[in-house]
Amino acid sequence: MMTKAQTVLGTVDGAELGFTLPHEHLVFDGSAIFAEPSAASDKHMAHSPVGWKTLSWLRYHPYENLDNVRMLDEQEAACELLLYRKAGGVTLADVTIPGIGRDPSALARLSRETGVNIVMGTGLYTEPSLTQEYRDMSVDDIVAFFVRDVREGVGDTGIHAGIIGEIGCNWPATEVELRSVRAAAIAQQETGACISVHPGRNREAPFHLADTLRKAGADLTKVIFCHTDARLRDPVDRLRLAETGCVLEYDLWGWEGHFPSYWTSDDYMDIPNDTDRIYEVMALAERGHIEQIIMSHDICVRSRRVCWGGWGYAHIPTYVVPMMRKRGLSDAQIRQITVETPRRLLCFVQEA
Repeated sequence: MMTKAQTVLGTVDGAELGFTLPHEHLVFDGSAIFAEPSAASDKHMAHSPVGWKTLSWLRYHPYENLDNVRMLDEQEAACELLLYRKAGGVTLADVTIPGIGRDPSALARLSRETGVNIVMGTGLYTEPSLTQEYRDMSVDDIVAFFVRDVREGVGDTGIHAGIIGEIGCNWPATEVELRSVRAAAIAQQETGACISVHPGRNREAPFHLADTLRKAGADLTKVIFCHTDARLRDPVDRLRLAETGCVLEYDLWGWEGHFPSYWTSDDYMDIPNDTDRIYEVMALAERGHIEQIIMSHDICVRSRRVCWGGWGYAHIPTYVVPMMRKRGLSDAQIRQITVETPRRLLCFVQEA
């Protein structure tokens, strides 16, 4: 039996996945995460178009501009994705799900146009982003929904999900969100697909959700905790999470500084720069956790794309990987992070 990954254009042999970004967004509607600026003098920026007059302001207010959080231009996505392919990228997981604008048909078109393997997510985002129909679902309803997306495809598109997530939670997680987390664990057992979890913006959130998943029967070795670089700033906490067996995803490469204060329940939440991230990865590797680390960008606003002066989907292969080598990570370690571990996580379909 050969285990394959499930992409929007069908199954793909694991050997063909190559360099993989496990957490990105290509077509995305972030209306649910949009927040109008609190300062009266900034309110006019909320509905200004992304452009040269807004880009500097968007560096520190990325989610306070509606045009910035709505990545709806398919051709813009295709151009950005081709830069990733030119840089050696082969596969990308788009973890856009209901609540933030999942579009299976658009992902299939983008994959055909660019030649990049695209793995699509299934899941539910945070409660405020969901319609009442989704909020009213029981755990069993959500399990059936996730399993159907993986096994039969989304709606009548015939396009299958290949990863469960990103499952969105706030802090503290609501009962609706926890139903989704428990359902993900059960759906994982039924399908074999891995789980990607977006924990609430608090340092305790990953541990609460890891415990919830474990109690629901999830295989934590096939659970990805997103946003390690914006949740776990204490190295003790990173080791504590790694010791559960789960995968730590550094997925904000290129972004540095801090989270908007209104987004976090911690007193503050710093975001490291790329050099800091590399040394944190090296520290985890030295403690024996190299097989539990993956990397991505989580591009979910337009200002982080190359056409608007951002770093784009090619940032890791083009700039980060050479820095990793210069700082002492071996080619084998880099391959483990960018190829081997994503392959292990994404391959679950068994075919003769």
